[in-house]
Amino acid sequence: MKKKTQRLLAILCLFALALGLSACGKGGAGGDAASNDTLTIPFNEDPVGDLNPHMYLPSQFVTQDMVYEGLVYYGEGGEIKPSLAESWDISEDGKTYTFHLRKGVKFSDGSDFNAQNVEKNFKTIFSEENKPNHNWFTFTNYLDTFKAVDDYTFELTLSKPYSAALYDLAMIRPIRMLGDAGFPDDGDTAKGIKAPIGTGPWVLKDHKDNEYATFVQNEYYWGEKPGVKEVTIKAIPDAETTALEFEAGNLDMVYGNGLISLDRFTTYKNDDKYVAESSDPMSTRLILFNTSRGPLKDLAVRKALSHAVDKESVSKNIFGGVEQPADTLFAKNVPNTDVPVEIYDYKLEEAEKLLDQAGWVKGSDGIREKDGQKLKLVFPFVASKNSDKSLAEYVQGEWKKLGVDVELNALEEKTHWSNAAKGDFDLMVNYTWGAPWDPHAVLQAMTVESENGSPDNAAQKGLPMRDKLHDTINKLLVEPDQNKMKEDYAYVLKTLNEQAVYIPVTYQALTCVYRAGELENVKFMPEENRLPVFSTSKAHDNK
Repeated sequence: MKKKTQRLLAILCLFALALGLSACGKGGAGGDAASNDTLTIPFNEDPVGDLNPHMYLPSQFVTQDMVYEGLVYYGEGGEIKPSLAESWDISEDGKTYTFHLRKGVKFSDGSDFNAQNVEKNFKTIFSEENKPNHNWFTFTNYLDTFKAVDDYTFELTLSKPYSAALYDLAMIRPIRMLGDAGFPDDGDTAKGIKAPIGTGPWVLKDHKDNEYATFVQNEYYWGEKPGVKEVTIKAIPDAETTALEFEAGNLDMVYGNGLISLDRFTTYKNDDKYVAESSDPMSTRLILFNTSRGPLKDLAVRKALSHAVDKESVSKNIFGGVEQPADTLFAKNVPNTDVPVEIYDYKLEEAEKLLDQAGWVKGSDGIREKDGQKLKLVFPFVASKNSDKSLAEYVQGEWKKLGVDVELNALEEKTHWSNAAKGDFDLMVNYTWGAPWDPHAVLQAMTVESENGSPDNAAQKGLPMRDKLHDTINKLLVEPDQNKMKEDYAYVLKTLNEQAVYIPVTYQALTCVYRAGELENVKFMPEENRLPVFSTSKAHDNK
């Protein structure tokens, strides 16, 4: 039913564009791409959700980052930079962090930011009731105490020295500051907020579910003002509609991953009317196997299927060469992950041989079976992610040659990830998280069951060495001896590779397209979940 609805929406949008009405996605948003004061961009989901700084879907990273700030942020080259904290001190034992807060900062409602507000935010994020929401990342489990020392000094202590603490504090969620007036009466933001009041450069002006969200400059913002006065983000789930809206002049820029097809991107790149660029690798696109379900309990099946993905072809034909083939869980430039492992090259003959040796024999219908069980796998994906759909369809067709029956299941995003966290899948497209999460937070999330975490924990339940693997991950995150830490990383990465838990497919990159001469100061952000809405402006000769 959802597919039919999306197709109907796309048809209506195309019809409107053909008539010159440009009706789709506007809905009174005030997001006129011709305006010199407004930047209009697309997103493939509702861009706002709850806009709760401390929680997860349906809130979206990209707009949480526009409205809220943390004590620090992740800057160019992986440097942790001051944000609401001007500076900080770390005790000799590595357990106590003292943050010296920026003075004169106000929230978007005009109220003052201070250490008491930071303490208030920490109290709700890390209350006994809410800590389980955030136990997917290590900082939660090592946070011991915290307090406002005075109006502009905030102190926290850890139970163990944890070298990635500042990286966790730099994450877009959940440790970002909500103004006092935004808290519910009982103080528990996990149940919702009264209003999205932050210290960031943007304020939500208008929002219509699944159509658009418009943000205006925060008049009280302490830092440099953005390059435009308004940003309108249109919810356009269909890639073709996004491209047509852009070509019709109703979008200023298309920035992100999978918002338009790579064929379109290549067309724009070869046309002088447009600026079309791709970023350096930001994260890894993976196929994740559930080792505790059906045929995938069999290591031989996982290894066989690992040999049955032509990554060169996927890179070229699905991602237009923008995403390069991946052989490892993390790219070599990710700290502590340059570990030699066996590479599962594309070898269909080897895949056939492994399946035959493991007793999976083709039946009269061409599908393999063993002990009366068909080699059938369910592959769910997020319906609005066009690249995921294309990859799933490729896998379905390619593995049918081997005698594997792959059933595709398109789902709404929140439903998909909720099912994934519970292990309700055979295989799925998954990703590493990029900076500042790779590799430490991705690995730590594997060790805990969390409603808001990754599906990896459930997927690894079939591994015989799972307990040792997770124990090693937890130890390496607080290991002071660098050599021992690297040994532990090597064990973890080699084990995951030997057990064929993942098929690394491509290293993800972001794409950005806009019309030549219309925008200035456009740049790729250091995190893939941040939008370039802070410095981008309309070109001077366009004003």
